[in-house]
Amino acid sequence: MPICRNFLGFATALTLATPLAAQDVTADTVVATVGEVEITVGHMIAMTATLPDQQLQLPPQVVFDGVLERLIQQEAVTQATPDLTRLTTLMLENERRSLIASERVNEIAARIEVSDADVQAAYDERYADFTPATEYNASHILVETEEEAQEIIDILATGADFAEMAKLKSTGPTGPSGGELGWFGPGRMVPEFENAVVQLEQGQVSPPVQTQYGWHVIRLNDSRQPGIPTLEQVRGELTQEVWNTALEGEIRVLVDSVPVDRADVSGFDPMLAGDLSLLKE
Repeated sequence: MPICRNFLGFATALTLATPLAAQDVTADTVVATVGEVEITVGHMIAMTATLPDQQLQLPPQVVFDGVLERLIQQEAVTQATPDLTRLTTLMLENERRSLIASERVNEIAARIEVSDADVQAAYDERYADFTPATEYNASHILVETEEEAQEIIDILATGADFAEMAKLKSTGPTGPSGGELGWFGPGRMVPEFENAVVQLEQGQVSPPVQTQYGWHVIRLNDSRQPGIPTLEQVRGELTQEVWNTALEGEIRVLVDSVPVDRADVSGFDPMLAGDLSLLKE
């Protein structure tokens, strides 16, 4: 599961699409000289590797010409800029770190393999003592005041249709669909709403329930106890999870191999990380 796209095929297309293809072209072949700085095919390949997919759909010659022109312009402007700002200098240092680290992580990621046994072990661990949480299907009517909520409850008690009342009275986004919320499990709703739902019997309507959004009239439509998913149903998810864990472990080994001395930043204002004015001091 490599992180970056393989651009080897496109790089080959670039060399074949230019007059230089008649020669023995390598990554060191010079395609332009700006001042005393040489721009090579390697520079072009490196820039092409960063292009968005939309640009890569253009004809190879168009991409080739565009990349070369951009490199020439960038180098010319760079040479005409005598001093770098402190921000630019720091950004270059960060970019160097990022590129080197990304290349190493890509190498590690390409070597990681997840076997069927690994996936089976992850499945067994996750579901060994797993008890599926009850899921609920509910509808609600949202209004601004407790009095409005109680009036709706009184009307529903006379046999009025809940969905029609929701369409008529609810101020929430689910009103036009009859107040239907669909299926949800623990933690999906705000605590006050969830606590009210779990106390209802199927078909029962709640008393007025207040949340941060207003006052709710809730009806429990149904509840269910989902079964444990089969291995095949969660194979993709578990495979990715095992792969991520393996990659994180490899990265942790590298981090732990280097001495790190962390300063005490507990008293720092976290807004400092975005304060550009500090770079002008």
